[in-house]
This record gives sequence, C-alpha cells and structure tokens, in this order.
Amino acid sequence: MRKLTYLAPLALAMALTGCGEATEGEGAATSGEALETVEAPAGQKWSDTVSVTEAGGYVMGNPDAPIKLVEYMSITCSHCATFGEQAFDSIRDTYVNSGRVSFEVRNFVRDPLDLSAAILSQCGGEAPYFPLTKQALNNQGPMFEKAQAMGDEKYNQILQMDAKTRFVVLAEELGLISFFQQRGISEDQAKACLADEAKAEALMAQTKTAVDEFNIQGTPTFLLNGQIVEGTNWPTVETKLQEAGAR
Repeated sequence: MRKLTYLAPLALAMALTGCGEATEGEGAATSGEALETVEAPAGQKWSDTVSVTEAGGYVMGNPDAPIKLVEYMSITCSHCATFGEQAFDSIRDTYVNSGRVSFEVRNFVRDPLDLSAAILSQCGGEAPYFPLTKQALNNQGPMFEKAQAMGDEKYNQILQMDAKTRFVVLAEELGLISFFQQRGISEDQAKACLADEAKAEALMAQTKTAVDEFNIQGTPTFLLNGQIVEGTNWPTVETKLQEAGAR
C-alpha cells in the first residue's frame, strides 16, 4: 500500500497555497445534436441518485447518461469554491435532472488540510456527499484562519503524531469536527473516519492515479466524456456541455 509520504512535517504555508488559476479555453468536446431528456424513476429526481465510482469519486445522476462530466476538486482550492458557487445548482437542476448528464466529483487532495476535509465530506456516505462538499468549500475562510492561528510549529507536531491520531487532532484544530457535526456527522463518527488509515491512503492513491492517467496538475480540472476540458470556469464548461448535446 502506498504510504502518505507527504505527511512528513511541512511548512503550514505550503498547505495554504493557491490552486490552479481559473482560465478561459476551448474544450475537447465536439458539437452534437441536442439529446432528449430522460425521465427519472417515478417520484424521484436524477440528482437523488448518488453512488461511488470505480475511480473513487461520487457521481450524481442517471448512471446511463450519455454526457459524463467529471470534476477533479480540492476542498482547499479557492477556484473550486468559486466554481461550486457559480455552477453547482445549475449542474444539478438543469443538467443532471434532465437525465442527459451525470456529474462526478473526484477529490484531488493537495495537503493535510484538504485530506482532513475530504475524509469528513465522505464520512456520511453517498447521499450527503455533494451538499457536505459544497458547504466545506464555503468554509475555506474560517478553516484557513484557524490554520494560520495554529502556526507552523504546532502544525508540524500534529503531522508527526500517530497515523490514527494526526487527522483527528488536525481536524479539531481546524474546527472541522464541530463544522461537520452541525451537518449530521456525529463527533464519534467523524473521529472514526479520520482515524481510518485505509481511507486516507485511498484518497492519496486516487490523487496519484489522476496525475498518472490524466496528468492532472491543478484544480479544478474537468473531463467531459473522458476528455480534458481546456478551461476551468463555469461558462466554458457549460458551453461544452451544450455542445455535447445537453441543450
């Protein structure tokens, strides 16, 4: 099993660096005919259908949707938070609920802060993952303030703790346990998830796979039907969805 090599002591500033710049760009999707909507099962919305993928991501929507949008996302990435604010409701309500588009988020963990928040966002299972992730992105400011107040020395001391302890203590210092507790994840549940070494290893392995398979270098990065979208803002991504037939 691949070890968490980055858990050696790090300067706290490294965990607070910015993510990839939001860019304009032309995507790889080609224009196609408008696709018909697909009705969800009776009494349901497609956005209520959430499952874990083989890649370790969480996918919302019609499992057989012809248009598959994937976002590589870091909870400590400001551009990811901006994209979520601009795009999430539209992706869910306009595109996913049409049955033509599925939306998968794959956590791309950049630092121990990100890893702690990612573990907790997945701690409640499939159904609450998307709302918890969106709220965690919106919590960046308070989380970073607590991280800066912690200081490098304490931060590095925490990372030297036992593997079953370090993320529990780090999440407590960041206010994440209480944050997620207010959103339905009990304190005991949160601590059990944070102490799960296999979960942390899996998230790190997924990040390595993203780099190895798709050369993902920053967040957010989007795939549309397996092809990287050359742009990271919502207008660009939405244009590509529509060109692919989601209109």
